[in-house]
Amino acid sequence: MERFTQDDARADASALVLYDEDCGFCRWSADRLRVWDRHARLAFSSIQAADRAGRLDAIPPELRYESWHLITPDARIWSSGAAVAPMMRRLPGGPTIAAIADTFPGTIERAYRFVARHRRRLGAILGQQACAVDPGREVRR
Repeated sequence: MERFTQDDARADASALVLYDEDCGFCRWSADRLRVWDRHARLAFSSIQAADRAGRLDAIPPELRYESWHLITPDARIWSSGAAVAPMMRRLPGGPTIAAIADTFPGTIERAYRFVARHRRRLGAILGQQACAVDPGREVRR
Protein backbone atom coordinates (compact mmCIF):
# COMPACT_ATOMS: atom_id res chain seq x y z
CA MET A 1 0.00 0.00 0.00
CA GLU A 2 1.33 3.42 -0.99
CA ARG A 3 2.06 5.92 1.76
CA PHE A 4 1.07 9.50 1.03
CA THR A 5 1.95 12.69 2.83
CA GLN A 6 -0.50 14.49 5.07
CA ASP A 7 -1.16 16.92 2.21
CA ASP A 8 -2.44 14.03 0.11
CA ALA A 9 -5.28 13.44 2.57
CA ARG A 10 -6.83 16.69 1.29
CA ALA A 11 -6.57 15.60 -2.35
CA ASP A 12 -10.29 14.80 -2.61
CA ALA A 13 -11.21 18.41 -1.75
CA SER A 14 -8.16 20.11 -3.18
CA ALA A 15 -6.25 20.13 -6.39
CA LEU A 16 -3.27 17.79 -6.18
CA VAL A 17 0.12 19.12 -7.32
CA LEU A 18 2.47 16.37 -8.47
CA TYR A 19 6.17 17.17 -8.60
CA ASP A 20 9.34 15.15 -9.19
CA GLU A 21 10.74 14.15 -5.78
CA ASP A 22 14.12 13.42 -7.41
CA CYS A 23 14.56 17.05 -8.46
CA GLY A 24 15.83 19.65 -5.99
CA PHE A 25 14.36 22.52 -7.98
CA CYS A 26 10.97 20.74 -8.14
CA ARG A 27 10.97 20.17 -4.36
CA TRP A 28 11.96 23.80 -3.81
CA SER A 29 9.12 24.96 -6.09
CA ALA A 30 6.56 22.74 -4.31
CA ASP A 31 7.71 24.16 -0.95
CA ARG A 32 7.18 27.73 -2.21
CA LEU A 33 3.69 26.82 -3.42
CA ARG A 34 2.87 25.33 -0.01
CA VAL A 35 3.81 28.62 1.66
CA TRP A 36 1.79 30.65 -0.87
CA ASP A 37 -1.25 28.38 -0.38
CA ARG A 38 -2.46 30.00 2.86
CA HIS A 39 -5.99 28.61 2.38
CA ALA A 40 -4.86 25.00 1.82
CA ARG A 41 -6.47 24.68 -1.60
CA LEU A 42 -3.64 22.52 -2.91
CA ALA A 43 -2.36 19.13 -1.83
CA PHE A 44 1.09 17.85 -2.78
CA SER A 45 2.57 14.51 -3.69
CA SER A 46 5.45 13.22 -5.73
CA ILE A 47 4.86 12.07 -9.28
CA GLN A 48 6.54 8.82 -8.25
CA ALA A 49 4.01 8.09 -5.48
CA ALA A 50 1.06 9.09 -7.66
CA ASP A 51 2.33 6.88 -10.49
CA ARG A 52 2.74 3.87 -8.18
CA ALA A 53 -0.79 4.48 -6.84
CA GLY A 54 -2.25 4.54 -10.36
CA ARG A 55 -3.27 8.20 -10.27
CA LEU A 56 -1.49 8.88 -13.56
CA ASP A 57 -2.87 5.94 -15.55
CA ALA A 58 -4.57 8.38 -17.95
CA ILE A 59 -1.15 9.75 -18.99
CA PRO A 60 1.03 7.61 -21.28
CA PRO A 61 3.98 6.22 -19.25
CA GLU A 62 6.56 8.00 -21.40
CA LEU A 63 4.98 11.39 -20.54
CA ARG A 64 4.42 10.99 -16.79
CA TYR A 65 7.85 12.28 -15.77
CA GLU A 66 8.21 14.96 -18.44
CA SER A 67 6.50 17.66 -16.40
CA TRP A 68 4.63 18.46 -13.23
CA HIS A 69 0.91 17.73 -13.09
CA LEU A 70 -2.18 19.12 -11.39
CA ILE A 71 -5.15 16.86 -10.71
CA THR A 72 -8.28 18.88 -10.01
CA PRO A 73 -11.18 17.65 -7.84
CA ASP A 74 -13.15 16.82 -10.99
CA ALA A 75 -10.32 14.36 -11.90
CA ARG A 76 -8.96 16.46 -14.76
CA ILE A 77 -5.20 16.24 -15.19
CA TRP A 78 -3.31 19.33 -16.31
CA SER A 79 0.38 19.08 -17.21
CA SER A 80 3.32 21.44 -17.77
CA GLY A 81 2.38 25.02 -18.72
CA ALA A 82 -1.31 24.13 -19.06
CA ALA A 83 -1.40 23.48 -15.29
CA VAL A 84 -0.39 27.04 -14.41
CA ALA A 85 -3.80 28.73 -14.82
CA PRO A 86 -5.92 26.16 -12.93
CA MET A 87 -3.36 26.07 -10.12
CA MET A 88 -3.05 29.86 -9.89
CA ARG A 89 -6.83 30.24 -9.56
CA ARG A 90 -6.52 28.42 -6.21
CA LEU A 91 -3.84 30.69 -4.73
CA PRO A 92 -4.19 34.08 -3.06
CA GLY A 93 -3.56 36.72 -5.72
CA GLY A 94 -3.29 33.99 -8.33
CA PRO A 95 -6.34 34.78 -10.49
CA THR A 96 -4.46 37.65 -12.16
CA ILE A 97 -1.62 35.28 -13.06
CA ALA A 98 -4.21 32.72 -14.21
CA ALA A 99 -5.75 35.31 -16.53
CA ILE A 100 -2.34 36.02 -18.05
CA ALA A 101 -1.71 32.28 -18.45
CA ASP A 102 -5.10 31.85 -20.13
CA THR A 103 -4.38 34.77 -22.48
CA PHE A 104 -0.89 33.61 -23.46
CA PRO A 105 -0.86 29.80 -23.21
CA GLY A 106 1.91 29.36 -25.78
CA THR A 107 4.19 31.76 -23.92
CA ILE A 108 3.47 30.05 -20.60
CA GLU A 109 4.25 26.64 -22.12
CA ARG A 110 7.53 27.90 -23.60
CA ALA A 111 8.48 29.46 -20.25
CA TYR A 112 7.62 26.23 -18.45
CA ARG A 113 9.75 24.20 -20.90
CA PHE A 114 12.65 26.63 -20.52
CA VAL A 115 12.59 26.30 -16.73
CA ALA A 116 12.17 22.52 -16.95
CA ARG A 117 15.16 22.20 -19.30
CA HIS A 118 17.30 24.23 -16.89
CA ARG A 119 16.02 22.87 -13.58
CA ARG A 120 19.38 21.33 -12.65
CA ARG A 121 21.14 24.66 -13.04
CA LEU A 122 18.32 26.55 -11.29
CA GLY A 123 18.39 24.07 -8.42
CA ALA A 124 22.12 24.55 -8.04
CA ILE A 125 21.71 28.35 -7.99
CA LEU A 126 19.09 27.95 -5.26
CA GLY A 127 21.41 25.67 -3.27
CA GLN A 128 19.24 22.61 -3.78
CA GLN A 129 20.44 19.05 -4.16
CA ALA A 130 21.23 18.34 -7.78
CA CYS A 131 18.38 17.11 -9.88
CA ALA A 132 18.57 13.33 -10.00
CA VAL A 133 16.36 13.00 -13.07
CA ASP A 134 17.58 10.40 -15.51
CA PRO A 135 18.74 11.91 -18.80
CA GLY A 136 16.09 9.78 -20.52
CA ARG A 137 13.45 11.50 -18.39
CA GLU A 138 14.53 15.01 -19.29
CA VAL A 139 11.86 17.33 -20.58
CA ARG A 140 11.77 17.30 -24.36
CA ARG A 141 10.84 20.14 -26.65
